[in-house]
Amino acid sequence: MNLQVPNPAAGAASASRLAIADCDIHHSPRDFKLLYPYLEKRWRDHIDLFGNHSRQGNSRGPQYPKGQPDASRRDAWPPGGGRPGSNLDFMRSHHLDANGIQLGVLTMIRPHPGGMPNLDLSAALCRAINDWQVAEWTTPEPRLKASIVVPYEDADASVAEIERWAGSPHMVQVLLLSRTVEPLGNRRYWPIYEAAAAAGFPVGIHAFGNGGNPTSSTGWATYYIEDMVGHSQSCQALISSMVLEGVFERIPKLRVVLIEAGFAWMPSLAWRLDKIRSSLHSETPHLKRLPSEYLRDHVWMTTQPMEEPNPSVHLRDTIDWIGLDRLLFATDYPHWDYDDPLTAMPLKLAKEEQAAFLFGNAHRLYAPQA
Repeated sequence: MNLQVPNPAAGAASASRLAIADCDIHHSPRDFKLLYPYLEKRWRDHIDLFGNHSRQGNSRGPQYPKGQPDASRRDAWPPGGGRPGSNLDFMRSHHLDANGIQLGVLTMIRPHPGGMPNLDLSAALCRAINDWQVAEWTTPEPRLKASIVVPYEDADASVAEIERWAGSPHMVQVLLLSRTVEPLGNRRYWPIYEAAAAAGFPVGIHAFGNGGNPTSSTGWATYYIEDMVGHSQSCQALISSMVLEGVFERIPKLRVVLIEAGFAWMPSLAWRLDKIRSSLHSETPHLKRLPSEYLRDHVWMTTQPMEEPNPSVHLRDTIDWIGLDRLLFATDYPHWDYDDPLTAMPLKLAKEEQAAFLFGNAHRLYAPQA
């Protein structure tokens, strides 16, 4: 993987601003049929006839009413039409240039066909989306790098897609969603992790997904706020599964990024895993280290949405346990709960810490050879 982005020491676009890496930018086609040139005719005809359905009980529309139209900032709608995140020129002026973004990691979640029940269609759409990302986004705008969208319920097809992009300067990670058919430590997903590690890609796991089950363990929530809070619950479940099933013990070079699920829950989860394993260690003899040690060494987390306790010293304690070097700044542009780079961090950081938080951590993760 050859990531061509500025070195953190080079500064930002202007001498008065730090370089910024935004590790969660959402883009999407203005119209789904803009993906058709990248799809075989067989699949264009299939979608026209049958549609492209998810595993979720309702096949169209959001599960809950969003906080803003299309879950986006009201000022993020591009002039001339199209949904937020669908116009590269507008994104350049409205976000990249305005905020000094030197590295923007694109995370495709609408659509992300990885959880579709039709595995062949899932794989075809993932290939088309990846080709579209490179042709329409990362080639004309070098500051943007894409995430490889994979059909994660089909490990063999996912491995083939990862290997297709190995070494590409356009791709920086493999992208899964958090709500899968089975917990992500399950062995059916291991070939994906092995292929990602072999290619030098981190595995980004973004909140949401269409695994067919609700966020809670007991049924569907009533309110949008419950679904929002549930993102952290699903990520706690999947990362516990990965640790306890021995994924990190088996694949020591695997790096995982948890995207858009908060991060303040990580210390208490690690403490509980360590405590309970002290009594039940005979059940998992394949683990050679404490669960917390695997988490510290293998997991990064994006900062949006950031918990903001009062007093703020509690946030500092949380970050110190996780490690500031494991936090990646993210805005979630263009969504309504976007974090502004100037105000996102409520703590006063030393100059070196601020540079690492805003750019250096992401640069080291996504360009380990630099």
